[in-house]
Amino acid sequence: MGRDPCVTVDSADTAIEVGDDEFWMLLAGRKLSARDRRVLSAVARQAAGLIRQRELAEEASRTEAVVRADELRRSLLSAVSHDLRTPLAAAKVAVSSLRAEDVAFSATDTAELLATIEESIDQLTALVGNLLDSSRLAAGVIHPELSRVYLEETVQRALVSIGKGATGYFRSAIDRVKVDVGDAMVMADAGLLERVLANLIDNALRYAPHCLVRVNAGRVGDRVLINVIDEGPGIPHGAEEQIFEAFQRLGDHDNTTGVGLGMSVARGFVEAMGGTITATDTPGGGLTVIVEMAAPQSIEDRRT
Repeated sequence: MGRDPCVTVDSADTAIEVGDDEFWMLLAGRKLSARDRRVLSAVARQAAGLIRQRELAEEASRTEAVVRADELRRSLLSAVSHDLRTPLAAAKVAVSSLRAEDVAFSATDTAELLATIEESIDQLTALVGNLLDSSRLAAGVIHPELSRVYLEETVQRALVSIGKGATGYFRSAIDRVKVDVGDAMVMADAGLLERVLANLIDNALRYAPHCLVRVNAGRVGDRVLINVIDEGPGIPHGAEEQIFEAFQRLGDHDNTTGVGLGMSVARGFVEAMGGTITATDTPGGGLTVIVEMAAPQSIEDRRT
């Protein structure tokens, strides 16, 4: 320290070794008494211990990050390889059939093959979209623009996007969705909230294929609770958090439920907008996902 600090042991007037020749305290100036050297030695050992702890913590953090990245890579390869191959194979078979010169398909058969191709492309598009959204969330480049958003309009736009195949499945299933959100408004980014609701409704339609899916909302204090409710088989006890992790497909045995990114993306978008998202059992059976968002302040609220 100082204008001309010591940089080597030989240049120091006082050199205090701190643990196994790894650290040294170097001082220039008057010689120190034995008592002062002992005091400084004790202080130096504490400082060296803190440095070692910090280095170990940083190394552990780097190791943990590498392990997480490796696990994510393996999960990604395992999940995506299946979900890429399945729609590609279906589209390939349909195209090859249509191109066959020795088969004359009826108008109905042709329409079914074309529908298979369209659905396969929808699945691939949804998969790529969720992968890109996951990457954006991981990189921290999601910057929501919050404004007053009417839930009724946003839910209807989400249903339209599902009907157009934006989530990859269940174009024809949206007639099973019953919406009752009244005139509720939230502070949100309209585009992100639409994606959240589309993913949640799509998830409910997947896992409760023969049941109604209800979407309702209500204000509690300065917050608005949005509920997406299904009456399907539900999830195992204790898995309420697990469903929001990437590549999770609890109870998936039919190979039609996607790569498991939709719920993870939904949570990322909700949290980016300052909200929370949780899951709980539906009374009588099923799953209820609850999105909690800030309610817009009224004029009376602002005055108080």
